[in-house]
Amino acid sequence: MKHVFLSLAIAAALCSTSQAQQLKTPPPSTPQYVKQDFGLSNIELSYSRPGVKGRKIFGDLVPFGKVWRTGANQATTLTFADAVTIGGTTIPAGKYGLLTIPGADEWTVIITHQTDVTNPAAYKADQDIVQVKVRPRNLPFSVETFTILFADVTSNSCNLQILWENTFIQFPITTDVDTKVMAQIDNAMNKDNHPYFAAAFYYLENGKDLNKALEWFDKAIAMDPNGTNSFPLYYQKARCLAKMGRKQEAITSAKKSIELAQQAPNADYVALNQKLIASLQ
Repeated sequence: MKHVFLSLAIAAALCSTSQAQQLKTPPPSTPQYVKQDFGLSNIELSYSRPGVKGRKIFGDLVPFGKVWRTGANQATTLTFADAVTIGGTTIPAGKYGLLTIPGADEWTVIITHQTDVTNPAAYKADQDIVQVKVRPRNLPFSVETFTILFADVTSNSCNLQILWENTFIQFPITTDVDTKVMAQIDNAMNKDNHPYFAAAFYYLENGKDLNKALEWFDKAIAMDPNGTNSFPLYYQKARCLAKMGRKQEAITSAKKSIELAQQAPNADYVALNQKLIASLQ
């Protein structure tokens, strides 16, 4: 009989172990992975998101004056697919750690070669790439879940923002887009298949030589002057002429764009051109 009870006990223990191995529960601080298109490439962010849960955070749970992993569980990392600039320092493409030293009146943001720092004792200052001093701001509301995000994204800059409890900080990240695009344009214009429209549009949007932009718009239009897909070309040419102060020519180009957009039909471009014409009269 003892053997029977022993066998049953072993079976129950094995069953319990098997069930335990299959049990899956949500992590207390959920990980988040953010991929932001930026410049001509992207930035990837990996971090974990603890909650306030009724606790006092900064100056208590997260002490002032000490290195913080800037999240929970795993180390917080940033991966740049292209070179960026932070705090005046150019950082080559690669994966880096993001650490902070919170303070009541000032935070230190650290970009480091270390990608595995989960406690202050593991931090090595000689691995720092750059430190940026930022001033924290008080939010008029409470953020329950720790959040890092990319905001104010433009073609060559963005702000990395950190929000938790009633505290907000941000620091800028920039990248050199113009040099690379201009090199692409110069290279492409020496080949047979010229990207006239894309080059002209870049010049128009980024304050380059408007005469050159107009020349390229005209060359793009000349490939198919009355095509049903040419209305964007005439519209952008009208914008270029308007910026150059050539209002009547701009109105003429906008009217041509309306004519082709109506044939397409594309009501959005009709409205855009009408608005442009109204601004020039």
